[in-house]
Amino acid sequence: MMHMPPSPPTLSNTSTFSLPEPSPSRTRTCMDRYTAAAKRSKFIKRLFKLSHMDFQFALWQMYFLFVSPQRVFRDFVYRKQTKNQFARDDPAFLVLLSFFLLVSSVLYGLVMKLSLVLLIKFVIWVVFIDCIGVGVIIASIYWFISNKFLIKNSKSNADVEWAYCFDVHLNAFFPLLTILHIFQLPFLMTIIDHNWYISAVIGNTFWLAAISYYFYNLFLGFNGNSNCIYKTFHLLNSIQVLPFLTNTKILLYPFTILILVYLLTIGFNINLSRLLMNAYEYRLLSWSL
Repeated sequence: MMHMPPSPPTLSNTSTFSLPEPSPSRTRTCMDRYTAAAKRSKFIKRLFKLSHMDFQFALWQMYFLFVSPQRVFRDFVYRKQTKNQFARDDPAFLVLLSFFLLVSSVLYGLVMKLSLVLLIKFVIWVVFIDCIGVGVIIASIYWFISNKFLIKNSKSNADVEWAYCFDVHLNAFFPLLTILHIFQLPFLMTIIDHNWYISAVIGNTFWLAAISYYFYNLFLGFNGNSNCIYKTFHLLNSIQVLPFLTNTKILLYPFTILILVYLLTIGFNINLSRLLMNAYEYRLLSWSL
C-alpha cells in the first residue's frame, strides 16, 4: 500500500527555512550510497519496480505545483536533510509525468487533426525534443550558471547537482504542459486558430501564463535569498532551497523579456499558438521516421 512520507517541517510566514552550507565531511563522503553513480544506479533500478514507487506522493506534488509550488520545493530541502541529496530518488513523478505527457500530446494532436503517423511523430517530438532535449539544455545552463557565478563561497565544496537542475525543470514543465496542452485545448480550434485579434490575445496570454509559471518554478528551485521573493512579489511564503547560492534574483530577469515579447506580439497581432501549430505541422511533414 502506498503511503505519504512524513511532511517537511511546517514553517510560519515569518520564518526562514534554510539549511547550513553543506560541509565537505558530509557532501564528499566515501559512502557509496552518496556517490553520483550510486544514486543514478538506484534511481534506474527503481524505474522497473512499480511497487517501490510512491505514486500518491507524486500526485500530491503535481497538485501543489499549481496551488503552492513552494511546498514542493520545501520537500526537496527536507530530502537533503534526511537523505543528503536534493534530487528525487523516487522515479514515480517521472513516470506519472511521462504518462501525462503522452496523454496530453495525443489529445493535442487529435485537436490538430493529425493522421496516425503524424500523431506518433508528434508524441515522439514532444517527449524527446520539447521535454527531454530542451530540459537537458536548460538544466545544463542553470547548473553552469549556479555553480560558476552564484555560489556564495567559491572555496567551499557546496555545489548544485545536475540531477537536481533537471528535477527543477520537470517541476516547472508540468504546469507549462498542463496550461498549453490541456487548458488551452477548448479554445484552440474554436477561437485561437483564426486571424482575429482576440485570437492572438487569448493564445498569447496562454503562452505568457505557461512560460511565466515555468520560469517562476525554476526560480523557486534555485532560490538562495529568503527575502528575494518577498521583495519581488510581496509573498510571505518564501523559502531558501539552496542557501549556498546568492544573487538568485537574476533568474527573474526573463520575466521582463516575456512581458516585452507579449506586448509586441499582441501589438502586431502575432498569434504564437497558431505559429506553433504551423511549425509543428511543417516539422512533422518534413520529418521521416
